[in-house]
Amino acid sequence: MTIGLQASPRRDVSDPTADGLLAVLRQPRSMATIVRRLSDSVTGAVLGDAPVDGCEVVGTLSPLYPEWLGDRSFTTDHGVRFPYVAGEMAQGIAGVAMVEAMARADLLGIFGAAGLPIDAVRRAIEELRHKLPEHAPWGVNIIHNPHSPVWEDEVAALAIRHGVRCVSVSAFSKVTRALAHCCAAGLQVRPDGRIVRPRMMMAKVSRPEVAEQFLAPAPPELLHELLTRGLLTADEVALAARVPMVDDLTVESDSGGHTDGRPLSTALPQILALRDTVAHRHGIAPRTRIGAAGGLGTPHAVAAAFAMGAAYVVTGSVNQLSLEADTSDRARTMLQAADTMDVAMAPSADMFEMGSKVQVLSRGTMFAARASRLFQLYRDHESLEDIPPALIARLEREMFRQPVAQVWAQTEEFWRAREPAQADRAAVDGKHRMALVFRWYLGMSSTWATTGVADRSVDYQIWCGPAVGAFNDWRKDGFLADPANLSVVQIARNLMEGATVLTRAQQLRSHGVDLPAQAFTVHAHELL
Repeated sequence: MTIGLQASPRRDVSDPTADGLLAVLRQPRSMATIVRRLSDSVTGAVLGDAPVDGCEVVGTLSPLYPEWLGDRSFTTDHGVRFPYVAGEMAQGIAGVAMVEAMARADLLGIFGAAGLPIDAVRRAIEELRHKLPEHAPWGVNIIHNPHSPVWEDEVAALAIRHGVRCVSVSAFSKVTRALAHCCAAGLQVRPDGRIVRPRMMMAKVSRPEVAEQFLAPAPPELLHELLTRGLLTADEVALAARVPMVDDLTVESDSGGHTDGRPLSTALPQILALRDTVAHRHGIAPRTRIGAAGGLGTPHAVAAAFAMGAAYVVTGSVNQLSLEADTSDRARTMLQAADTMDVAMAPSADMFEMGSKVQVLSRGTMFAARASRLFQLYRDHESLEDIPPALIARLEREMFRQPVAQVWAQTEEFWRAREPAQADRAAVDGKHRMALVFRWYLGMSSTWATTGVADRSVDYQIWCGPAVGAFNDWRKDGFLADPANLSVVQIARNLMEGATVLTRAQQLRSHGVDLPAQAFTVHAHELL
């Protein structure tokens, strides 16, 4: 039997129903009092702090707000309401509309620059600067581009030149020149002695050996190179040696796109401990906050991340369902039907030759199987000419839908305009030419999905993790069940509000309150 009562000046505890207890759970912003009934020692909770007849007070719970779930310095430093980020989704799926919507709600969104030409990134930055107030929270992503480090340098330079307030970097296995530039440019000492930079630096990692690089100061050899090139001053180089590479380090678990598939419960505690070890080794203050990403598609997952010590959370896959996502209605419809098991690993376009993989939607598309077949052919053969004619004919019929020679003509034209060295190398290296042709399919498959090419739906490459399925299962009984309500801001507010209710439930349980089964069930509502 559980005590559960509505708030009143003086209350009776004879009603054994759980309705009042659920009211305590659903109003976490109100103070709650933990009481024990004297007649049978049953522990329960009531709203407020007025006396309860027949009970003794055994504890109190202060009001709990979603703004308080993570590290409060995150909200202060970024100028946001919640310790929550709508993360970068490549090819501008996390585009201007999504970033703007988040910023106008005082939330942080990151523009997904990966896979876009530099002119498109420049236009997006200029548009956001024009549309949003000067101090609005928003950021831009730099993804590792092993085939074009110049692209990384150019995005970094754009971010510095245009005063972008947050730069989020992802898929890096080591610190590069572009990242060191972003880290050190503009560093200065405030009158109180604190070293600050004009932009917040955030990195997404899944491996401790990579995390260690971002928790440490920028590599001296890269700083020296930037100094020699005139991109940094001697003062900036000296200050960079005294601060970690990033302000925020996001531990990425089983996510969409590039992922190692590690469970958050394994990765997050390990990197939390690593932060302090690295700070001690380099003699720097452990300022870097550790956040969580990957698999965060329900309030339960978000609450668990904060309970494990995350300073903030980053969502990705679920935001593709939002009205603001710059993708096609066809792709959204496919995502809305996905379950937790409807994902698969497939070769990535940007790191194809290295064997790197991304997690994608498998329901309704054959992309994962077809992309894997291309990688097997690349691994087993030295050139396109080395592949048996029957297999080439099958590729042309089923995947390319045009002759290989025509695919190469389009591919060569693309690289001649973007990075001629790639085309020059392919002219003398048959295996590289084969890789570029196969990467044409991998690259076009994501474009077909975002633009909604109807007759290419079986080839759609849609990056997502199992969080999409969990999100669909959770939202089906609430406000977000209607696709018309799936704004990126409503998704953010409901995940955070639900996580707050669940955190309150755990607080009550830790005080000995016997909770009803529905205590850990939360539904989405329209939230302001």
